[in-house]
Amino acid sequence: MMIQALLFVFLAQQPLVTTAQYDNARTGANLKETQLTPANVSGGHFGKQFILPVDGDVTAEPLFVPKLTIPGKGVHDVVFIATGHDSIYAFDAAGKPADPLWHLSLIDPAKGVDTVRAQAAQCSFLSPEIGIASTPVIDAAAGTMYLIARTAERGADGKPRYFQRLHSIDILTGSERPGSPVLIRASISGSSYFGLAKREVTFHALLENQRAALLLDRGTIYAAWSSSCDVGPYYGWVLAYDARSLKQTGVFNASPDATESGIWQSGAGMAADSSGAVYTVTGNGKFTASSANGRDYGDSVLKLSFVNDALTVRDFFTPSNEFRLNWSDDDLGSTGPVLLPDQPGPHPHLLAAAGKAGVIYLIDRDRMGKFQSGSDRHAIQTITSPGGVYGAPAYWNGHVYYFASDDVLKDFALKDGRLSAQPVHSGTFKFGNPGAIPSISADGAKNGIVWVVLTKAWNANDGTAVLQAYDAADVGRLLYSTANNAKDGLGRAIRLTIPMVANGRVYVATRNGVYVYGLPD
Repeated sequence: MMIQALLFVFLAQQPLVTTAQYDNARTGANLKETQLTPANVSGGHFGKQFILPVDGDVTAEPLFVPKLTIPGKGVHDVVFIATGHDSIYAFDAAGKPADPLWHLSLIDPAKGVDTVRAQAAQCSFLSPEIGIASTPVIDAAAGTMYLIARTAERGADGKPRYFQRLHSIDILTGSERPGSPVLIRASISGSSYFGLAKREVTFHALLENQRAALLLDRGTIYAAWSSSCDVGPYYGWVLAYDARSLKQTGVFNASPDATESGIWQSGAGMAADSSGAVYTVTGNGKFTASSANGRDYGDSVLKLSFVNDALTVRDFFTPSNEFRLNWSDDDLGSTGPVLLPDQPGPHPHLLAAAGKAGVIYLIDRDRMGKFQSGSDRHAIQTITSPGGVYGAPAYWNGHVYYFASDDVLKDFALKDGRLSAQPVHSGTFKFGNPGAIPSISADGAKNGIVWVVLTKAWNANDGTAVLQAYDAADVGRLLYSTANNAKDGLGRAIRLTIPMVANGRVYVATRNGVYVYGLPD
């Protein structure tokens, strides 16, 4: 117990990045960055250092664990990268050596085990293949990474069968833990035809797409699913697994008596609070939860927890215009939830969410308001954005940062449980669709920097990504942009990229590689 206690103290002091957006509140802020400051990032020396080449597209956020002893290779700060080609890489975070410390492939084409082709999923957005799409999660104390991989496997008749599996990986060696992987399966009782016909709703390994980042909280792994390009039928599944045994412990479906209500959140993760409640946001789908016996939660923010060993909705928030959101493909669930620090006043526990319709909702997590017809008075506050919002905002030092589509980076002050009605600072460089997902580096309450990546619109050809850094104290001050530095150019853009900052470096995912930026050694 003494050794374990010392390990937790050591880990608490390190700049770990073991989950998407840095923490389970999904604040998007790394508060242990002591090397990068607004002064040195803007000083002309910050720039591209090296590239970590990999075998597929990187839609998952890279993760970081320092001072790992890799068998036969010594002690390294390690960055982990998961790819759409069903690979996981462990690289030295400083690029020394340049080759991977280890590489695990979860496919074997010679034996008929391969990634899922975009054509099979009928989804060109995921071209050319689907393997590991979401950000894994790491239990640093246990030395274990959890991830979900999709495969197509040739049967005896030569036809492909499709599978999704939860893997538990040793982060020192890249080997599977005992009992790993486990096949993803789920089913629940549902109904159709206005509840008159009963049916069994089962998980479909080809049609369900696992895009939202994994969540590890209190020894339980949570994963959520949506669709590939709205090809149905698909559902908003949330499945829970014991982190030690990988035994499935909970099954929730957001639309058992309809379809859809997928949980994708543009790759952002579900959030968890100090009580163990889990928060997630659904996309387009039928909403019936305000009626007697209704169980469908389209375009809603959900608070889930275990009740009598069942994963259950404890509370929810649904906008008053949910019908229009569903009809016009304006998913509320294009963003994930962000849990804000405790506030003074009558609403201490707040959650921020937004969506494609461009409305930012501030919600009381203790009394979420459910559904109110005619207005959104059940929200603590609403703020209208010029464009749709994707991914998540970021929170730092009393400020919430949004970068919506067809807009500039905006900083809203949070005080006494309310956001400023107008941004206190705004950037000057406009991004088109989908805007950007901010990531913040700071040394506690000082030296804050907002990092964003310009990616690509859903219907656009691949272009070159752009990394920008803004002074978090005044986002009207652009510190750095790869667009202004020809030698620092990024590769082909991946949609909805979240830059990861750790230990003086910025890691940016692209097609077939992660670009690394920092100060001269």
